[in-house]
Amino acid sequence: MSHDFTLTISRIPFDEDYRPAEGTRLTTNFANLARGEHRQQNMRNTLQMINSRFNHLANWDNPTGDRYTLEIEIVTIDIDVDGQGKTFPAIELLQTTIVDHHTQQRIAGVTGNSLSSYVRDYDFSVRLPAYNINTERREVPEDFGLLHGELFKFVIDSDTYREAFAKPPVICLSVSTSKTYRRTTNVHPILGVEYLHDDDSLTDQYFNRMGLQARYFMPTGSVAPLAFYAGEGLLTDYTNLELISVVSAMESFQKIYRPEIYNANSPAGAHFQPSLENPDCSFTQIEYDRRERSQLAQRQGLFTQKHFIEPYKPVLERWTADRGQRAVARQG
Repeated sequence: MSHDFTLTISRIPFDEDYRPAEGTRLTTNFANLARGEHRQQNMRNTLQMINSRFNHLANWDNPTGDRYTLEIEIVTIDIDVDGQGKTFPAIELLQTTIVDHHTQQRIAGVTGNSLSSYVRDYDFSVRLPAYNINTERREVPEDFGLLHGELFKFVIDSDTYREAFAKPPVICLSVSTSKTYRRTTNVHPILGVEYLHDDDSLTDQYFNRMGLQARYFMPTGSVAPLAFYAGEGLLTDYTNLELISVVSAMESFQKIYRPEIYNANSPAGAHFQPSLENPDCSFTQIEYDRRERSQLAQRQGLFTQKHFIEPYKPVLERWTADRGQRAVARQG
């Protein structure tokens, strides 16, 4: 039987003075914002967007629209595979805290929001291209995302995570440009109108390996649905303010990263095909280098291959197989 790994958690505030830590993935969207000549103004504008959107959604007992501010921490969870004290960053999440200036309360928000992972970079930017190098069709290995999924579930089920965070994570990402989404009549008071599509994207399948299911909602005031990845309790286990914290943070980031979709001048209709070629959109005054981000993903995937996948391959394979066998035994 394989052993389980040791986890450690570190945090750094995401504020005007934020500078990416040495081990932070530079492809992480918020790390990209905090670089360059206008770094501090980028951060100031981003946080203002987030707080304005939060107060727009949390509009009850909030006549002046400034009752709340959202504080954000970047949470890095490192993994020690062999017990020798050498760690590798397993995942990076965001933790929100809601500050109510009327009651002077600090209210825990949601863990997750964004998801950053070196192993994910490896899977999509190194392993998948190598697997398809001799074919014109894009095929996927049968075990694609299996290691990453087991690592994620191990982290979330660990005592280390549960002692630090009260609830499982909710991840909020952009919808896939390869799918068409159709509007339903289901409307949530915070998340808005629900959209569906006919088959899972590769990202959806990847998150399924992590034990997370995708649902798509377009909140009031939004112009495109967001993809929410969570367990079965997305609509039952989180308060309105918690869900608002997810929407306000991640929609603001998406307006910066993908303005063609999330800062479009026309809202999504009954049938919606997202496109990064949409010219009818507005760009924020916040600098973001999307081309650099895609280049860094491959470099960081190669870094993961060299420093995590290859050195620990036998251990990781045994560990993943053992967890799969235990899961089958539990189901039996």
